Amino acid sequence: MSDTRRRVKVYTLNEDRQWDDRGTGHVSSTFVERLKGISLLVRAESDGSLLLESKISPNTAYQKQQDTLIVWSEAENYDLALSFQEKAGCDEIWEKICQVQGKDPALEITQDPIDESEEERFEEMPETSHLVELPPCELARLEEIADLVTSVLSSPIRREKLALALMSEGYMKKLLQLFQVCEDLDNREGLHHLYEIVRGVLFLNKAALFEVMFSDDCIMDVVGCLEFDPSLVQPKKHREFLTKTAKFKEVIPITDSELRQKIHQTYRVQYIQDIILPTPSVFEENFLSTLTSFIFFNKVEIVSMLQEDEKFLTEVFAQLTDEATEDGKRRELVNFFKEFCAFSQTLQPQNRDAFFKTLANLGILPALEIVMGMDDLQVRAAATDIFSYLVEFSPSMVREFVMQEPQQTDDDVLLINVVIKQMICDSDPELGGAVQLMGLLRTLIDPENMLAPTNKTEKTEFLSFFYKYCMQVLTVPLLASTVDEKNCKGDVSFPIVNACLCLSDHFQTAQLLALILELLTFCVEHHTYHIKTYIMNKDLLRRVLVLMNSKHTFLALCALRFMRRIIGQKDEYYNRYIVKGNLFEPVINTLLDNGTRYNLLNSAIIELFEFIKVEDIKSLIAHIIDNYYKALESIEYVQTFKGLKGRYEQEKDRQTLRLNSRYRRDARTLDEDEEMWFNEDEDDDGEAIEKSRPEEEFPESYGKYMEAKKVKESDNKESFPKRTPTGSFKFTFSYSAGAANGTNGANCKPSAAPPATPVVKVSFPCQLSQNYPNLRTAMVGLVDYPDDEDEEDEDEEQSPRKRPRLGS
Repeated sequence: MSDTRRRVKVYTLNEDRQWDDRGTGHVSSTFVERLKGISLLVRAESDGSLLLESKISPNTAYQKQQDTLIVWSEAENYDLALSFQEKAGCDEIWEKICQVQGKDPALEITQDPIDESEEERFEEMPETSHLVELPPCELARLEEIADLVTSVLSSPIRREKLALALMSEGYMKKLLQLFQVCEDLDNREGLHHLYEIVRGVLFLNKAALFEVMFSDDCIMDVVGCLEFDPSLVQPKKHREFLTKTAKFKEVIPITDSELRQKIHQTYRVQYIQDIILPTPSVFEENFLSTLTSFIFFNKVEIVSMLQEDEKFLTEVFAQLTDEATEDGKRRELVNFFKEFCAFSQTLQPQNRDAFFKTLANLGILPALEIVMGMDDLQVRAAATDIFSYLVEFSPSMVREFVMQEPQQTDDDVLLINVVIKQMICDSDPELGGAVQLMGLLRTLIDPENMLAPTNKTEKTEFLSFFYKYCMQVLTVPLLASTVDEKNCKGDVSFPIVNACLCLSDHFQTAQLLALILELLTFCVEHHTYHIKTYIMNKDLLRRVLVLMNSKHTFLALCALRFMRRIIGQKDEYYNRYIVKGNLFEPVINTLLDNGTRYNLLNSAIIELFEFIKVEDIKSLIAHIIDNYYKALESIEYVQTFKGLKGRYEQEKDRQTLRLNSRYRRDARTLDEDEEMWFNEDEDDDGEAIEKSRPEEEFPESYGKYMEAKKVKESDNKESFPKRTPTGSFKFTFSYSAGAANGTNGANCKPSAAPPATPVVKVSFPCQLSQNYPNLRTAMVGLVDYPDDEDEEDEDEEQSPRKRPRLGS
């Protein structure tokens, strides 16, 4: 019995004036040697750890609220609260606090902090002046009562005395009865005085007064008083809104009368705080802290009472998942669950865990698949909010559910694909919903929050699932935006190509592509094997670099950032892919097009090459110098490219010395330096590189490689940069999408899509034929695809973006 009586929840008030739950435990009062005084101790019921250790200070103002709450402040911005399970336990601790401070336990506040000048002023006054005498509750005395209430707000002690007087002899109820008389007589002066009185009583910040004012008998009269603000020409109609416009909808009938009353009360008090009362000034903010606490603890009670009703939630889920349920009814159920989940944030951690596990067992995730696919925008938004609560609570729970789906459902209704589809087809011009969903997807695919059971890792299972069923759905807008009209029409590799084209304008499309690139960049950094395989198979980097030509600089930067992350992995598989595909061409062309402009795009490109130089990535340095140095050597405002040339020459000299030394000795013998060099190259690949065959890891010697390059350069003149009419160098794409796989491609334009792969079938609500009858017209302005080099040269002379930076 003692344990139950002393069971408490510890709360602290955060910067947003919201109460944060710090845990549940048992409270005691004992002498603590270290603090030199009687202190309140709360030990967690789970592990016995110390949740709270607070000395009962003689000068601290403790306040007792709602019979089960004790609230106090230990610093200027650090408020604490103990919420007791039983009133008896609260009374025991309250008596101990009052005993330490020498106060009467009958009071609900031990003292208020006041400054010295005010204290001296009260000491000089006669003893009788400390008492507050209320005028008789009559119409003729309303002005006098209003003046009294407003005059005490600046004095903590007088506020306390007035509150005690108002609670005696039912004074508040008598005042509210006068409101009905004034309204019947249309006595505007009296109504204005009652507004000042009720508003001032709320600022007294007394929970005992709130219990009276917010009861069923009085709350609508309180709202009525607050309608007659003297500063308004006409009174507001808050009561009409609360009684007629705001309807209480029971998605499932609530039989518990106490629960119904608590829900009504909480809604109305929240309305008073958020709508009726004006925004408090800095001086008034602390006056409403008890009102905030009143609402907070009401919500805790509502969630707890609903959660304990076993029949209620079962019936709600049964109707939510029933195909026969009408759309309007399902909309009400979804909105109920959204508010229910929001209220659950007030629960203590262990109760919140049990709450979400209960929802999961009842089938909240399958239900979300249904409602997120509905046409109603409000329903989809509410379902997204519910989904965010679940992902925030337990990403592993969501992942476990989605990995079981392929065994029992079609690909087009997989929960993650439904989420991706909603992100892609977000109709909001600011893409607010898409940004929210992208963040949720990133949480789900983040290996940092994935569990690692002993039998099989969650990371391996889920990432394999994601790349098999979902990745190609995510990249559809990106792949569709980086093909020409001929390849896009009728391409079986893009069954949902219209997904990215259902957006309202090209800027919105660019924003969507930027979000997708941000997610792919995250994958490069955290999914070494799976994303590497996907990039190679889809020739994805080439497609991304097409966006370097976008008129939207932020999108070009996103594409560059994607390449920078790939190079940042220092993986020789990636490096060979970039070299073989000649993928530095669009980056260098953008650098040259940027001209003399000193901007973020210029700095980002320079940083990319600086990284390659500092990290001494030999294969990329050799490729850059062999193919592009003639165009880059005149850039002298940074030493990056000369530094690359220096690294190249040093490596060339080292290779020559090693080859000469090798021919003087047995060809089968490696000297110590050469062996160390090979070992060093192997180590540089890092742990993320998978082991390949020896002939892949150790290519032929640098000298033979250079000799082969010279032969290649003499046979293929197109590999050299071409000079523009203005004297600058300009590169054209000489590799197609299949270049990395050894196939030939056309110049200038990006190639067709990669070979057909198994496609996830996803039906999108937007139709290509309705929104964009001409695909090529829809993509103009996002990425320019010059038809031939002559037109490009003409544009260079006219466009500021293509003004050459360097002369001949």
